Amino acid sequence: MARTPGVRPLDQLIRWPEADLARVPLHIYNDPEIYAWEQARVFRGPTWSFLALECEIPKPNDYCLTKVGDTPVIVLRTAEGAVHALVNRCTHKGSVLCYDSRGENKRSFVCPYHAWTFDQSGELKGIAFEKGVGGLGGMPEGFDKTKHALTRLRVETIEGMVFGTFSNQTPPLEQYLGAPMVAHIRRTIRGRTMQIIGRYNHIMPSNWKLYIENSRDTHHPSLLHAFFATFKLNRLSAEGGIRHDARNWHHLVFAKRHTDQGHEEYSPGKLRTMKADFGLNDPSLIAQWMEFDDNITNALQSIYPGFVLQQILNSIGTRQIIPRGTDECELVWTVVAFEEDTPEQRAIRIKQSNLVGPHGYVSMEDGAIGGFVQQGIKGDRDKQAVVEMGGSTADGQPTRASETSVRGFYKAYRETMGI
Repeated sequence: MARTPGVRPLDQLIRWPEADLARVPLHIYNDPEIYAWEQARVFRGPTWSFLALECEIPKPNDYCLTKVGDTPVIVLRTAEGAVHALVNRCTHKGSVLCYDSRGENKRSFVCPYHAWTFDQSGELKGIAFEKGVGGLGGMPEGFDKTKHALTRLRVETIEGMVFGTFSNQTPPLEQYLGAPMVAHIRRTIRGRTMQIIGRYNHIMPSNWKLYIENSRDTHHPSLLHAFFATFKLNRLSAEGGIRHDARNWHHLVFAKRHTDQGHEEYSPGKLRTMKADFGLNDPSLIAQWMEFDDNITNALQSIYPGFVLQQILNSIGTRQIIPRGTDECELVWTVVAFEEDTPEQRAIRIKQSNLVGPHGYVSMEDGAIGGFVQQGIKGDRDKQAVVEMGGSTADGQPTRASETSVRGFYKAYRETMGI
């Protein structure tokens, strides 16, 4: 097995039950050496990571900052209109080049430390005092600036969303996603021009994998989120299902709110989340128009390793997970409207943006529950999580009473980590 310098081999670090996706060893959530391997094999491996929305860099020479795992990245639109992604690290001493989260009219990037200058393709174009001063000092004869370019990611876009990869082995984006995932992305965006109406950054006290698991845990919404169940926005008794790509790396869970036929589990007092005689002072919060012909009113699409496309009623948006060490991560929520929206539709999207985010009515508990797990596993790192609901495979299923999508995540994880 290939080694990462200073890190023990993975087969000495991860003790996974052989060929078992229904058991997850708890020590993978808080081991710093495993975290280091993840940066190399998952985030810098043969995967596509979400970088930004094209509407964040609408004009030539615009840029914004993001991260792929631990790695800081500049996403920019060149003077010619192409989209590039460069590692935000000067090749001289390692300083970040950009520190403002976004900017305009940026034709080159100058390091604040020693003024090395790079163009929009990442090529090193200038070095302060390259020839020295008064014939003394400077760079040695024959120093080759072409060997000191910024690391450049491969970039592809789909429906206004920018993805990047470090690996030449990663297949083209649409092939990586698979036909079912591409179809849902195109169904959700439909070629419309996105406009950002809100962004939330949420620091959560848990390992990054725990949030991705949560986004794929298809039976917890009506158990953990009282708002969902009480107001019948998302219940397992409504029509819905789970779809995967052919490799079972990515998943889509969906529900049709208006098909809920009820279930005895949702009787008042039966579940902790169920309350009787609750109503909203402003029912327009959950009023919606049927935006899609398939009548799906709630959908979460999770793309391995760390991206989610959401539809909660008419709230459309993206979620990007950024690891911050073994026991902390950052979740970036971006909610959008579309240029084609009517004023009434835009107003609904803005109001429903209160459903999501760190304090969203249907998502506030997610940030806390990952922290509860992170606390709970500290004393029993030799134990395993049980993810056996719906069987032991990672296939798509017609029911959401399943953990198949969590198993799909760990199928992808084991394959990219090589364990």
